[in-house]
Amino acid sequence: MVWYRFDAARGLLTLQVQVQAQPGARTAPDQAVFQPYGEDALKVRVAAPAVDGRANQALCELIAARLRVAPGDVEVTHGAGARRKVVTVRIAAFDPALFWGPK
Repeated sequence: MVWYRFDAARGLLTLQVQVQAQPGARTAPDQAVFQPYGEDALKVRVAAPAVDGRANQALCELIAARLRVAPGDVEVTHGAGARRKVVTVRIAAFDPALFWGPK
């Protein structure tokens, strides 16, 4: 199983990313640590706490910044209250190396 799925159905390009979120991580607010989490998820460390959706918002903003898309193009579509989530991104093209390279 792969940690992402790229779908071009119905003329809309979407990327679905399986994420294992780590809210409240000891990292600077403008930094995230993206790393593989097993074979089927991407682990993302965010500094925001898991309170009132702040960690989900920070997660979406970090993924948007890394993939160079508008924050409104990223949303948590499954697992908003859990550590394991599915994040959907509206994007024209995707290269998994974007998560590992420099911002």
